[in-house]
Parts: sequence; C-alpha cells; structure tokens
Amino acid sequence: MKEVYEFLKKCNTYYLATVEGDQARVRPFGTIDMFEDKLYIQTGKVKEVSKQMMANPKVELCAFNGQEWIRVAGTAVEDSREEAQAHMLESYPNLQAMYKPGDGNTQVFYLKDATAVISSFTAEPKTIKF
Repeated sequence: MKEVYEFLKKCNTYYLATVEGDQARVRPFGTIDMFEDKLYIQTGKVKEVSKQMMANPKVELCAFNGQEWIRVAGTAVEDSREEAQAHMLESYPNLQAMYKPGDGNTQVFYLKDATAVISSFTAEPKTIKF
C-alpha cells in the first residue's frame, strides 16, 4: 500500500471514477493520505462525488507519472472520525481554509478491498492488493 500511496502522491493529481445511476463520472483529485495503515481520500459532503460514493462506494483511481500508470479499484468507506479528517488536512494545509475537522462538510474515505495495478508499455503489470 505504501508503494501505491507514494505513486499517487508523486503524481499530485489522480482521477477518481464513481458511478451515478448507470453513468460513470470522473474528476481530478489531489488528496491522498495514509492513516492507521489505510489509504484515504478526501472531499466535501456538499459535492456530488460524495453523494455518488455514498450511494455506490465502488470507485477507481487512475494516475500517470509519465512512464507508468496506476489503476486502483476498491470500495470507499467513510471514516467520520475527526482524527482521520485532521490527519488528512495536516497533509494538505492549503485546504484548511475550506475544510476543518468536524465541520460537517469535511469527509474522508479509506479504500477497502483494493487492488492496484501499475502498468507500462515496457514491463509486466505489477498487482498490489490491500
């Protein structure tokens, strides 16, 4: 999982896919955190992405570092604890003007039953499960 975290962190931006009804939705994301041996993402409860993950928690992340790409599929599980929110926001101080732990909007999810595949055009894919 640490390798997945480091890959996504170095990319700065990854793309998060969710489902709304029968339509896939994809958007850029930039928050990734490791807390209590779990991989976390962050959003706001007022956003459509939050509503989509609450209705259907199956998600996929994708990022490209210029030579390799990663796809991470898993189940997004909300962690409503302020400690998890605070840990995320400590890693992203630029978000602290918009989000605060326990503000009723800040929302963090960890990925459960996740499978990451790192691929390139020159090597065999590497699979990481966590």
